[in-house]
Amino acid sequence: MIEQDLRALIGEVKDGSLSRRSFVGRTLALGLTAPMAGMMLAQNGVAFAASPLRDAYKPTKAGGGGPLKLLFWQAATLINPHFAVGTKDQEGSRIFYEPLAAWDADGNLFPILAAEIPSKENGGVAADGYSVTWKLKPNVKWHDGKPFTADDVVFTAEYAANPATAAVTGGSYMNVKVTKVDDLTVKLTFKEPTPFWADAFVSSAGMIIPKHVFADYNGDKSRDAPANLAPVGTGPYKFSEFRPGDILRGVRNPDYHVPNRPFFDSIEMKGGGDAVSAARAVLQTGEYDYAWNMQVEDEILKRLEAEGKGRVKMDYGGNLEFLLLNATDPNTEVDGERASLKTKHPAFSDPAVRKAMNLLVNRAAIQQFIYGRTGRATANVFNGPAPFVSKGTSFAFEPDKAAQILEDAGWKKGGDGIRAKDGKKLKFVFQTSINAPRQKTQAIIKQAAQKAGIDMELKSVPGSVFFSSDVANPDTYPHFYADMEMYTWNMTQADPAVFALQYVSWEAATKANKWQGRNICRMQNPDVDAAYKAAQSELDLVKRAALFVKMNDLVVADYVLPLLHRAQVSAINGKLEAPASGWDNSLAFLAEWYKQA
Repeated sequence: MIEQDLRALIGEVKDGSLSRRSFVGRTLALGLTAPMAGMMLAQNGVAFAASPLRDAYKPTKAGGGGPLKLLFWQAATLINPHFAVGTKDQEGSRIFYEPLAAWDADGNLFPILAAEIPSKENGGVAADGYSVTWKLKPNVKWHDGKPFTADDVVFTAEYAANPATAAVTGGSYMNVKVTKVDDLTVKLTFKEPTPFWADAFVSSAGMIIPKHVFADYNGDKSRDAPANLAPVGTGPYKFSEFRPGDILRGVRNPDYHVPNRPFFDSIEMKGGGDAVSAARAVLQTGEYDYAWNMQVEDEILKRLEAEGKGRVKMDYGGNLEFLLLNATDPNTEVDGERASLKTKHPAFSDPAVRKAMNLLVNRAAIQQFIYGRTGRATANVFNGPAPFVSKGTSFAFEPDKAAQILEDAGWKKGGDGIRAKDGKKLKFVFQTSINAPRQKTQAIIKQAAQKAGIDMELKSVPGSVFFSSDVANPDTYPHFYADMEMYTWNMTQADPAVFALQYVSWEAATKANKWQGRNICRMQNPDVDAAYKAAQSELDLVKRAALFVKMNDLVVADYVLPLLHRAQVSAINGKLEAPASGWDNSLAFLAEWYKQA
């Protein structure tokens, strides 16, 4: 679709001659997506559509629904959203804390603590891209009864942006100035024109914390706050108990700011076990209402669904299962730090080795025999919305070609069958979290690598450790003290801006930032950095999409091997209505959950 045609359609929506639904339908037919359609309309002065979420809610009063039992086989370890390195900590935090807005399944911004979504029409979005003004919902209370005001919003930005706080969300706030206009209005001013303004205070990075609770724990005292383990939020449930790595409990918030919500009287988020046992506990025994993140072979899920007690729910967004190659040397220590930016990986610093590794990954087999309908093989890091998906990449499984590339680059097989060059052997430690699909994926990759002369030691770390926020634990994925590692990164927005931060140089995870940086493989590519910076200030959506496509192609030619475009897969009770979005946390719309009679 050429640019002028797209702009003509947007013009028809603005003058009323074309409905929003017809516009979305026509763009879908042309290869775009609903989330991107919504963003294009919003950027051109057409407000986001009203979400059907509120209309779909059936209960006529709050409470009376009994307990809601959630099973998270990766248990939460802390409940501060700004330290939530792993998704399970974001989900635990989302029970109690809320952002100004969230992304619904159609990619529309849904107001939570905001009174409305900013737009050009209501004066919230400046035409020059330099500022956005949010109006806050009145009469919202924190769980301790204190009023929620603009002071809390301003404080949250200051807290997250403070380098001494070492917040994982810092990148969303460091380049924005947040000022209080009045008690129920805040203005965000950007250093440069910012086309994607829905980052700070939106979705998982946007959960707002109370100033009166955290004010004494800003900066270098941030990790000492009692509220890191005993949250005080605005959400539908109030905190009652937390045993890190085990169980998290809450009770219905009687002062919740949305009428007739929440439906359930209490909530329990139980951790531990594995994905298969979690699936059984919902689909087979009915012991739990909801099981998160079903990293289970699709064949097993289908058999369990046949029991008739529940169903598998899939929400596609932009989530990516990928394999990282370490750009640094995990076996060399510099100034007391392993995998230091001052080192280079002895093998992966050679582009030929990285190219060969890409050809040794049988993505088609991984999808067909392990993930089935829950994942799609991909060669891209950006798999949605559609305008950001590169058409210039491809994947192939060619072990013989990989072996020849290594041979031509001087990596010769020794008597033990392992290739070496200049005294350095192609022997890698390949780590990931413990669950059956990932261990099977490891085995598939190792088998192909062995044929090409690469030896791999497979390391499997319990999910509660691998995704832990413990800065002292060397086995967490941000430390990356291995040669290769594999996991999923969730794209919690209908835009690549935040997701792409994991590839820019200034976000490298290091000892100095307590391994809170999002760039886990520590790649340092000035062309990637330049493309990202240009996209951040490019107000023309078509040109901006081209910059992210360029960034995608540079990244996948470097240290990142995409494997699967993954759905958010959940197992839910047959009577449970659990709205979710592939563009946000699984519990983003927890207040809208209920059971049918």
